[in-house]
Amino acid sequence: MDETRATHPIECPAAGGPRGRLALARGTPAPPPPDASPVTLDFLKPVIGPGMAEVDQALRESLASDVALIRQVADYIIGGGGKRLRPALLLLTAGATGYSGREHYLLAAVLEMIHTATLLHDDVVDESSLRRGRATANATFGNATAVLVGDFLHSRAFQLLVGVGRAPVLRIVSDATNVIAEGEVLQLMSSGRANVDESAYLEVIQRKTAKLFEAAARLGAVLGDATPEREDAFARYGMHLGTAFQIMDDVLDYSGDAAAIGKNLGDDLAEGKMTLPLIRAIQRGSAEDAATIRHAVEGGGRLTDFRPVVDVLQRTGALAYARDRAAEQGRLARACLDGLAPSPYARNLLDLASFAADRAY
Repeated sequence: MDETRATHPIECPAAGGPRGRLALARGTPAPPPPDASPVTLDFLKPVIGPGMAEVDQALRESLASDVALIRQVADYIIGGGGKRLRPALLLLTAGATGYSGREHYLLAAVLEMIHTATLLHDDVVDESSLRRGRATANATFGNATAVLVGDFLHSRAFQLLVGVGRAPVLRIVSDATNVIAEGEVLQLMSSGRANVDESAYLEVIQRKTAKLFEAAARLGAVLGDATPEREDAFARYGMHLGTAFQIMDDVLDYSGDAAAIGKNLGDDLAEGKMTLPLIRAIQRGSAEDAATIRHAVEGGGRLTDFRPVVDVLQRTGALAYARDRAAEQGRLARACLDGLAPSPYARNLLDLASFAADRAY
């Protein structure tokens, strides 16, 4: 698989000093917190809150259309919020490399459009009814509308990229979009199959989820004219960060609070997705435990299957194992920041890696 494809994460070598540590300058001033910001993670607001407000404005302006239904659905999905981690990651890496222009606001909006388009299509494929604590677009407006508006988001994103006029930027985003589509198909191929191993699982989530994190981090480095070594380190940081984030998503599907995570618990099981907790439970459990999981995954995860499966996950330590694997990815992400110049942006990147691997929502 070539470098444009998602691969299993590569450890970043330590660049002197404790692994994954960043010696931050004392007394480095941070911008004052904004009065209002679309940033949902409090620790990011002082540093990129104003910038994320610019991204939100660029997003709204870019989705203008004379087709009323497109405007209605676009307003609905933008109003749904979300953590906006991919735009935040682009702003942080651009800031950490000293970028001082304004192109990163538009590119961050482009990444959020692409991410939102994949969510619209995902929800149709998975027949999901709840996301971020409210009805999905397909449940509200219908499958056909959700698919077509998703197509609009994709095409508008690439219109904006062409306007930026940077070949490296276009290549990074187009490669990532292609890899994400491949990941979606791989996941569809494995749906309802209980014989997926950890390696195959990682390949899917690194293509489907982590690739856009990787692209966001690399774009920030490109805008900041970082060295090729720093650009690659940021890209690996993004891949590890996205992997940690998705593993924790899969853990929370069996152990989170539905109100906090904004979706129904057990959705992955209902969709026949063989995620890391289930893979580990089959490896560590009894033949009866394995049969319980196979029956649930291959049978479409009926509501009555959820509690017995959770019991197996807890008894076999599968959820704890998956959390440990997410924490490992977080440590690898932090290691990729070794040697990065101290700044509030660098501090936030370290904090973001910790959050992705140890969160409850």
